[in-house]
Amino acid sequence: MSTSQQPRRAIVVGSGFGGLATAMRMLAAGLDVTVVERLPEPGGRASQLRDQGYTWDLGPSLVTMPWCFDELFALLDRDFRREVELIGLDPFYRIDWPHDGTRIDFLGDVGAMQEELARLSPADAAAYPAFLEASRLIHENAVLTAGRRAFENPLPFAQLLPTMLKLGAARSLSHFCSRFFSEEHIFQAMSFHSLYIGGDPYRVPAVYAALAYLQVADGVWYTKGGMYSIVQAMVRAIEGAGGRVRCNADVDEIIVRGGRAIGVRLADGEVLPAEIVVSDADPVRTRTRLLKGAPDRAPWRFRGPRNGMSCFLLYLGTDRQWPELLHHTLMVGDGYRTFIDDVTRRQVLPENLSLYLHVPARTDPSMAPAGGDSLAVLLPVPNLASGDDWSAISDSWRDKVVDYLEHDAGMTGLRASIKVEHRMTPADFERRYDADEGTAFSTEPLLTRSAYFRQPNRDRTVDGLYHVGAGAHPGAGVPGVLLGAEVAASLVRRDLGIAT
Repeated sequence: MSTSQQPRRAIVVGSGFGGLATAMRMLAAGLDVTVVERLPEPGGRASQLRDQGYTWDLGPSLVTMPWCFDELFALLDRDFRREVELIGLDPFYRIDWPHDGTRIDFLGDVGAMQEELARLSPADAAAYPAFLEASRLIHENAVLTAGRRAFENPLPFAQLLPTMLKLGAARSLSHFCSRFFSEEHIFQAMSFHSLYIGGDPYRVPAVYAALAYLQVADGVWYTKGGMYSIVQAMVRAIEGAGGRVRCNADVDEIIVRGGRAIGVRLADGEVLPAEIVVSDADPVRTRTRLLKGAPDRAPWRFRGPRNGMSCFLLYLGTDRQWPELLHHTLMVGDGYRTFIDDVTRRQVLPENLSLYLHVPARTDPSMAPAGGDSLAVLLPVPNLASGDDWSAISDSWRDKVVDYLEHDAGMTGLRASIKVEHRMTPADFERRYDADEGTAFSTEPLLTRSAYFRQPNRDRTVDGLYHVGAGAHPGAGVPGVLLGAEVAASLVRRDLGIAT
């Protein structure tokens, strides 16, 4: 680009990790970038809640594949490890089955993990290294290959399929795990990871076995001050490179003229012109709400962007702690398979509960007053397509979750200890994040809605429009949206003729 030329303008709609990462990459390419966010603070689903000395991350709660952030910050001559304080976790998390008293701590050291598994099944413990090796091959030959590639037509997907078939990555995750593990608790511990991105382990492809491997390979990390400290560091990097992050700026329309995106119109009528528009918004709402006058003939819609599950979340500030809870603790209820089927296939509220608890004060005392905890309790539930009226049932489900924790999971005195409380339902996901059907994870990560069949990073009907975030290729999860930002930004550079 000649120094006499004005930099090309780009607008990013939404300030989640995907939007902020794409903004950083486009700034590194020399574009004039503005990020517009409808909420009062940046971060999208990675935002934070603070109340009376308690702090909760509202969305993502851990970092894997930290090298994705290393590469990203280096593009703007910043050191990610200096921008945030990374703290390694080991055990990564604890998995409890309160109904039968079984417990597994997921450890980083392979030998120590084998000893942990051998308490339940020596045969499964012996198979653990083979499971990691098979998962490594999937991660390196399928996940990283596909995740950093734009599927602009079906051919690259067809070329990838033989590798996936050879590695067993096209079968279900549960089938893949059953090749190595027969003890039911261990099988559940090794196959649950797809739930982190809203995927049913009995239906998602075994590509997601890589989630178990990458945490062993790259560690599981926490950032002091919560995940929001990364959002703040990204905003600092963007503004330090001359970009802008505008909050309370709700986009009403992505303006399309002659088949090309030429900017956005905000809800207050202000028009922001641009040559490039990147949507980090929900892909269905981008299509149905923001592209008011654009043609709707995108090939990705022929399968339908089926939305994944949602969540019911309680954010509890307590005046005491429970030592048995680690930083990350999963509580798996009786009838786990039925629970998964209820939430994902049958789309009914589950009878038995399985919960994820984030307890950051275990690692970072600043997240709660001394002696207390800022508990984030997550229950997977169906999205709003189920017809559930959360304005009517929210209170009863709050009580059901608290009762389960106090009486079934052994957290005696929980109810009396709660000093501050907030919650989020599927209706809140729809209202706060404009999430279609109140989904917490966007498009369900099935094989038939992946790669070419997922929302592409370059829009197939509107020139100059690109997509990132959980609903776009390659999918949900912090590493996924960072890889999607890399793909989208590389397409922008190619389309604008900017040398890499």
